[in-house]
Amino acid sequence: MSDSEKARQGKPHPRTQAVWAGEGGVHMQRATQVPVVHSVSFGYEDLDEWRAVALGQAEGHIYGRNTNPTVAVFEEKLRVLEGAEAATSFSTGMAAISDTLFTLLEPGQRVVSVTDTYGGTNRLFSEFLPRVGVQVTLCQTADQASIEAAIDGGLRVLYLESPTNPTCKVLDLERLSARARTQGAIVVVDNTFATPINQHPLELGAHLVIHSATKYLGGHADALGGVVAGDAALVEAIFRRREITGATLHADAAYLLLRGMKTLALRVERQNSNALTIARHLRAHPLVEQVFYPGLEDHPNHEIAKRQMPGGFGGVLSFQLPGDFDAVKRFLPRLRWAHRAANLGAVETVVAPPATGSHVELTAKERAALGIPETLVRYSCGIEDVADLIADLDQALEGAQPA
Repeated sequence: MSDSEKARQGKPHPRTQAVWAGEGGVHMQRATQVPVVHSVSFGYEDLDEWRAVALGQAEGHIYGRNTNPTVAVFEEKLRVLEGAEAATSFSTGMAAISDTLFTLLEPGQRVVSVTDTYGGTNRLFSEFLPRVGVQVTLCQTADQASIEAAIDGGLRVLYLESPTNPTCKVLDLERLSARARTQGAIVVVDNTFATPINQHPLELGAHLVIHSATKYLGGHADALGGVVAGDAALVEAIFRRREITGATLHADAAYLLLRGMKTLALRVERQNSNALTIARHLRAHPLVEQVFYPGLEDHPNHEIAKRQMPGGFGGVLSFQLPGDFDAVKRFLPRLRWAHRAANLGAVETVVAPPATGSHVELTAKERAALGIPETLVRYSCGIEDVADLIADLDQALEGAQPA
């Protein structure tokens, strides 16, 4: 169905939802922008009303650790963008991931995932979940048969990340979700790299979708946050745990994330375009060994990506330099139009090797076991002019050659 046909049927495009979703009500003093509510508590003259709100029988807010008016608008905007029944937020993306997994899993139950997850997520699988008796099976990301065999062995949760961080592998979310559902499993997908502009895991069979809102949703590298959306009963259970663990999104951060999300579609569409152009350029560059980006026609998962990422292939690519880690140390400082930092999804280009960024918690041997070479560079495209970024990459690659 084309965008014009959807519009005629009354379904707004994500470009419109990113601006308006969650903001249709009348704000304080008829403000056109969502107010930042700093109050920790919310008072009631009527005790019956107070009790009803506290028990969730009426709308309202009681205490800032639980809910907040500014935060609620952020949650609603993301809920609409992902087409979810409900959403709840967190202080960080890792809080969202960890609270979700610890809510869904009990000792003796099994979670199946892949080796190519974000470093912090991988630590949960390798260290924290086994410590409380959860069985963890990590499959090689590129081995579809191995993942399906693990699913067929029984599981409580299937946890997927696509595209993966940092090697940009793509999983067949629809196929794996359908397989997991035959086992009665809950399917969770980290959609941070793709964003709701490019990919909708819930439409592909997932029960829950997770974002590090710090990245593309906020888009300006000035606010931490996380969010989970999907099945209402599951989100409610996760919210109840978050109430107690206290990993609450602050109203100030929610405001910054909301402001950033209004340009989400504009930013992501530009970043998609920049990343594809740069990936094609680097693929042909004599000083680059290998490029990882699902938009490239020779990417092993390109056809899957075309099918399940209709909005675009994302703004992150990675590439491998020849040589050893010294090549990375020579290359990165020469980049003019890039922050060398542990972040992604910002309006500015951000670059980092996994050895100091996404997988710094792991040893070089552990990274190698995950298929992450020490000379890999993750490049998160900003919204700069693509010709400037390419020229910058070219001069840095040339200048980084050993004497």
